[in-house]
Amino acid sequence: MPTEHQNKPVEFTPAMREDYTILVPMMLPIHFEMIVQILRESGYRAELLRTTGRRLVDEGLKNVHNDTCYPALLVIGQMIDALKSGQYDVNKTALLITQTGGGCRASNYIYLLRKALRQSGFPQVPVISINFTDLAGGTGFKITPKMLIKIVYAMIYGDMLMWLRNQCKPYELKKGQTDKVVDRWIKIMNRQFSSGKFLRVGHNYREILEDFAAIERHREKKIKVGIVGEIYMKYAPLGNNDLENFLIKEGAQPVVSGVLDFCLYCLKNGIIDYKLYGGTKGGKTIKTLSLRYCQHWQNQMIRAIKKHGVFTAPTPFAELEAAVDGFIGKGAKMGEGWLLTAEMLELIQSGVNNVVCTQPFGCLPNHIIAKGMMRKIKNKYPQANIVAVDYDPSATPINQENRLKLMLSNARLTEEFGAAPAAGKPKPILDKTEPAAAISAERDQRETVTL
Repeated sequence: MPTEHQNKPVEFTPAMREDYTILVPMMLPIHFEMIVQILRESGYRAELLRTTGRRLVDEGLKNVHNDTCYPALLVIGQMIDALKSGQYDVNKTALLITQTGGGCRASNYIYLLRKALRQSGFPQVPVISINFTDLAGGTGFKITPKMLIKIVYAMIYGDMLMWLRNQCKPYELKKGQTDKVVDRWIKIMNRQFSSGKFLRVGHNYREILEDFAAIERHREKKIKVGIVGEIYMKYAPLGNNDLENFLIKEGAQPVVSGVLDFCLYCLKNGIIDYKLYGGTKGGKTIKTLSLRYCQHWQNQMIRAIKKHGVFTAPTPFAELEAAVDGFIGKGAKMGEGWLLTAEMLELIQSGVNNVVCTQPFGCLPNHIIAKGMMRKIKNKYPQANIVAVDYDPSATPINQENRLKLMLSNARLTEEFGAAPAAGKPKPILDKTEPAAAISAERDQRETVTL
């Protein structure tokens, strides 16, 4: 039987910083590319795990119960698979996970992961947890104020790139052009994070908007489909079977709000908790100032998109928060809480009547704030076409895709009876004499010189 000493988790110490590789599981494909680079610039040897496939699910099932929260199963499976791959020295490798620390099974990730490491023969591998409640405690991994500022900017830039990508990729005339623009700007931002030029926010916004506007697109009308749900299932292609690209292939335009909204939601909940339950005024002041700071940069991004005039801008967090009034109390904050309901309402109010709610099977918060709110939302907005898709190890992609196709069929029928389809072939939005590739090449060269 293991002794107490053997069960004691290995901590990531300052001495490990120089020669340990930190593996980071993928959740946000655009944002995490920049965040991992920020970790590298801060002296950590971080590497992003991009592995996919059924084997990750199978590896997760070997190490955690099949009733465990599906995101936990996937993250643990991806990490154990990486350690078994032979690509890393398991005696000089650490694992990093993010946790909110709220009243959700996600707060148990770190303990499940440590147990899985012991069972798989990797008890020497330390686990680093980035969270709001010091779940791991006392590690040698520290988020400095300088790192935190860069991470906030990475989330803002990432939100903008993700938002514009989904408005361009479904309509691009040259397949793959949108993803090339996204990849190019990730590389540009990674260079800027090491030079301080990421602070040229207004300039960067204009350049980003011009590059996306230069993508040649057609005017074919497509069904818009909003994606909401549990944060991992909402953003991670591994979790939702690459839902955004599936919708694009099916002729729809995905609409996905930025992750900064979730961060603002967490800060707002801290302020709400102070009003409901009390607490320290200092803690409330810090959360209030942080909320205003992040809202300021989000609003600047929104103003830049509106001023540019080509793309639709996202909704400010303040309006998102106000959308739930009369539907659900803001004391409902387990998991994604009232934010998930707010996102569904905001989508419908902005004309996106088709909504996919992605959730792990058996996720209690989602059953209350998503499925539990659907009837109330539909009573107010009869045009709402909402479908909940559960994800778990036994759910086959074909069943999930069939539910999505049925939702799209209903959406097309509604459009057909609501408005006549536009006649004629799609016309290009842009017909530039200078190809977009040439514009990108010129800017690449300019960035290389200026940076």
